[in-house]
Amino acid sequence: MNVLIISAHPDDIEINCAGTAARLIKRGDRITLCNLCSGSLGHMVIKPAELEKMRIEESEAAAKIIGAKRLPFISSDLELYYQDKGTRDKVVDIIRKAKPDFIITHHPEDYMCDHVAVSKLVFDASFCASLPHYETKIDGVVPICPIYYMDNLGGFNFEPTEYVDISKEIETKLKMLSCHQSQLAWMKEHDGIDFTETVKAFSKTRGLQAGAAYAEGFIQMRGWGRMTTRRLLP
Repeated sequence: MNVLIISAHPDDIEINCAGTAARLIKRGDRITLCNLCSGSLGHMVIKPAELEKMRIEESEAAAKIIGAKRLPFISSDLELYYQDKGTRDKVVDIIRKAKPDFIITHHPEDYMCDHVAVSKLVFDASFCASLPHYETKIDGVVPICPIYYMDNLGGFNFEPTEYVDISKEIETKLKMLSCHQSQLAWMKEHDGIDFTETVKAFSKTRGLQAGAAYAEGFIQMRGWGRMTTRRLLP
């Protein structure tokens, strides 16, 4: 299957669904990773232009660990607006290019505006991409596909409807996360947490809920044209 994982910032995928991404690759799926924002504001000291370059390198290094394809960002941090047609059209092109059988993205009630904007853009753009007369730079249409919302940091107001056992992938997940050294420092300074331990502990919590050592949780978006009788997650 073709799987498109779209997040806001370069480390969001590693935090919330890197274990699942690793399992998808093992299953033989073709996955495309995309961060719509550059991560340019995620540091207390490093200036945006310099940080942007660092975070591109960090993202590419993380994707390389599992052999995933990663697409370039389309916006700086906090400059992504889901009401903007030009931005929506760029996401339509990403979807038409990836031709996903399903998409993983942020929940529409996540904790910060870039995450929320990405969720709404994916929902809107995945419908627009199915319309033959909705014209963007990339021609062609793709069917409306299922959407899975990945967990949020801390799991607030998020009750998973599906879990993925990542017990065999937890070290891969943490290795991918460790590529984002700028963010490990940022979280220590901005939020006062050891990010690696936090992510590992939360994966263990989801594992306890699902009867596994470690797990990642998801909510399937329920709506007309989005449902299937098959399990799509690994």
